Amino acid sequence: MKTISILNKHDLSEAYALEQLCHPIAWPKQTFFSNQGDHYLNLKLTINNKIIGFCICQLVADEANLFNIAIHPKFRKQGLAKALLNCLIDKLTTINPSNPITTLWLEVRQSNKAAILLYHSLGFNQITIRKNYYPTTDGKQEDAIIMALTLAL
Repeated sequence: MKTISILNKHDLSEAYALEQLCHPIAWPKQTFFSNQGDHYLNLKLTINNKIIGFCICQLVADEANLFNIAIHPKFRKQGLAKALLNCLIDKLTTINPSNPITTLWLEVRQSNKAAILLYHSLGFNQITIRKNYYPTTDGKQEDAIIMALTLAL
């Protein structure tokens, strides 16, 4: 059974193992574990009580920043990332009605065409390019595409 719920501190070791599996240049463990707390809305996607996806989202004033998202390679191309993001968007639009989140921002590797297509399908727009932002496995740098989704006006 598929479930989307809050990623909590007890989930971090399992989620970090997924981070390392999914990203050729994974976040350092200390960074991953420190992106938690009151200013974050972090979700996990589980199937049969095993974490197969997560997202890390920071809340700052009336904006949110999607810092990280991962889906286990064996579970990709099944609409799970879209389901996880739709759940995140739903939660962001209702989290604080008196001071709503107006924009969800993200950065994506220019080479990650599947993610870019997913973000466009959800209504994200390209805002700009951040040159040489991401390190690559061959020691070079790759551009990041900055995207935004308007949630409230």
